[in-house]
Amino acid sequence: MVTIQEKLADLRSRKEKGKLGGGEKRIADQHKKGKLSARERLAMLLDAGSFEELDALRCGAAAGSPIGDGVVTGYGTVEGRKVFVAAQDFTVAGGSLGKIVGEKICKVMDLALKVGAPFIALNDSGGANIPEGVLSLNGYGEIFKRNTLASGVIPQISAVYGPCAGGAVYSPALTDFVFMTDTNSYMFLTGPKVVKAVTHEDVTVDQLGGAIVHMTKSGVAHFAHATEDESIKSVRKLLSYLPSNNAEEAPAVECTDPFDRMEEALNTVVPMNLNKGYDIKDIIHMIFDDGEFFEVMPLYAMNIVVGFARLNGRSVGVVANQPNVLAGCLDINSSGKAARFVRFCDAFNIPLITFVDTPGFLPGTGQEYGGVIRHGAKMLYAYSEATVPKITVVTRKSTGGAYLAMASKNLRTDLNYAWPTAQIAVMGAKGAIEILMKKELDEAPDKEKFLAEQEELYNENVANPYIAAQHGYIDDIFEPKTTRPRLIKALEMLITKNDDLPAKKHGNIPL
Repeated sequence: MVTIQEKLADLRSRKEKGKLGGGEKRIADQHKKGKLSARERLAMLLDAGSFEELDALRCGAAAGSPIGDGVVTGYGTVEGRKVFVAAQDFTVAGGSLGKIVGEKICKVMDLALKVGAPFIALNDSGGANIPEGVLSLNGYGEIFKRNTLASGVIPQISAVYGPCAGGAVYSPALTDFVFMTDTNSYMFLTGPKVVKAVTHEDVTVDQLGGAIVHMTKSGVAHFAHATEDESIKSVRKLLSYLPSNNAEEAPAVECTDPFDRMEEALNTVVPMNLNKGYDIKDIIHMIFDDGEFFEVMPLYAMNIVVGFARLNGRSVGVVANQPNVLAGCLDINSSGKAARFVRFCDAFNIPLITFVDTPGFLPGTGQEYGGVIRHGAKMLYAYSEATVPKITVVTRKSTGGAYLAMASKNLRTDLNYAWPTAQIAVMGAKGAIEILMKKELDEAPDKEKFLAEQEELYNENVANPYIAAQHGYIDDIFEPKTTRPRLIKALEMLITKNDDLPAKKHGNIPL
């Protein structure tokens, strides 16, 4: 008769074997590549001792099938808050996704949605389990469906710490934020060999789908770090700004930065020369708690800046034109970047603070042919649809369609402020004078002098913010140094805001 001690020993043996995944040699191979194992990643991500593994004993029916298969799943906590996790294990069949791996991932995704907690996927997989054929494809499809159903209900984060190719890339693309590392991390639909055969292009995996490509060109990735350690710390940091689900508020933290702090430097940060740039992030750091700003997509569409900060301990989303890049013009890429961030914040009850300094949408055939009208409409749609508290500050130029797109009063923004340096008009002074005073300009003996004089008059008498304030489109004009306390008071006033949308299944955003 088998004793209880033997039963317990057998259980312990099975679980210990499962923890080794593909074995010590393959774990050592991971380390040689500069990669962590699935369990090491989870140990860094989750609070110590909080991980509860699920399906640790799942395995295939065939003899010798690895215990746990190619993914480690379960739940734990980050800073005491519950999260669900799935970490692909490259040491087991290259982390390939087959029936069991797909079912394990779907199980924790279902639990995350039921419980109302973030889902975090750590991707490191060679792709579909080819021998399993359609079973593997079904696994991906089930994951994609759950990504979609969970969207806007719970935060979803993907971290890519190895290969992620073919259909596998669509799960990260469906989640809210994608993290990558500078080495060992890549994403693409078709690999270099297929590209070579079809288009005759010679590219490496990094050139095709490395972190720098997705951070600067495609916009697929939101964050990239030198090491997995840095990346995982950043995932934990991001979670600190987010609620667990769409029925909760983002966690507030104790604030030691005085709410009434004045920042004298703000009074002189905006150059009076309209053609001179400045770094909008200098303004952001001066206004928000302790100068902290968690920027999202810092290397993509850098003419607009988005990210998370805090005001008197409350989490807020920040959207701001960047005058140092393309003079702060909006274009195709910046419109999509801003619109998606606005919609995320609105889905998860995070108030929006918008800083405006833009001369308009970027002109040119490249933009027009690329659909800048449709992409710019995404911003109009996102801001109009958002029901969270929305506050806008115009620091300098706000012109034409870009004035409207950057959270104008017309898009149901609650409070619209301006600094005295603001200029709000249908178009810039030069263009307006060339249209309105074409005859006088043509007849002027010194055209440059005449144009300069008329531009100055236009800026003083037409584009000044007091006209917008006179009509109620700007709620107040105040000294820049008072911006922090003004924003905090406004946010406190709006915190109980309740805004409704017309009854409908869903809108049709111009994707």
